[in-house]
Amino acid sequence: MYRNPGPVRRTRTNEMIRISPVRLIDENNKQVGIVETAAALQRAREVGLDLVEISPDERPPICKITDYGKYKYELSKKDSKSRSASKASDMKEVRLGRSVKIDPHDVEIRVNQARKFLIDGHKVLVVQRFRGREMMHSRLGMERMQEIATKLEDVCKIETPPKASGRAMNMVLAPDKQKVETYKRKLEKAKAAAASTAAAAGVAPAPAPAESKAEAKQPAPAVSEAAES
Repeated sequence: MYRNPGPVRRTRTNEMIRISPVRLIDENNKQVGIVETAAALQRAREVGLDLVEISPDERPPICKITDYGKYKYELSKKDSKSRSASKASDMKEVRLGRSVKIDPHDVEIRVNQARKFLIDGHKVLVVQRFRGREMMHSRLGMERMQEIATKLEDVCKIETPPKASGRAMNMVLAPDKQKVETYKRKLEKAKAAAASTAAAAGVAPAPAPAESKAEAKQPAPAVSEAAES
């Protein structure tokens, strides 16, 4: 369900800051203390910067002497980084089907899918469901989980080992940053080698064309007696 977050509060600066006094942080990031807003604004003007209200809900509000453009840029970077971290921590689910009887090719598809998620920085919840009496053979599900973990051990670590949950077995894999970076470097090297090989093949001299049958049947030109003499 969508919820209206309400109006976005605009950061107040300079003369827009009406409340007084304020708790001031100076241009050197040092705590000055509580001062009248007019005095804080005058100090900001003297150093050619802005008075920016950075914590409006505090009492008194906290203001900082800084460059407002730079302040907005730093805020946008922090917000972007926060969104990226939130996105990367999303859990992705890979289901192995409703039965332990799954084709090896389908297992490879699931492994490749999980690998992509892990490389992108997501955790992966691997789910193996059991049907009917298959719960009596949960060992098969455990073996499948271990197989998948082994196939992906070059980019991840097991955060939550396989465990039964109702008529399913779950396992959580988390990306290992160092392993992922190593894997990416190997991919780049492989791509570079393939590109180099293709380029070398492209500049190789073409073989000389073979003599046609018609040309082969042509008799050698006769030499005149004058020329022989």
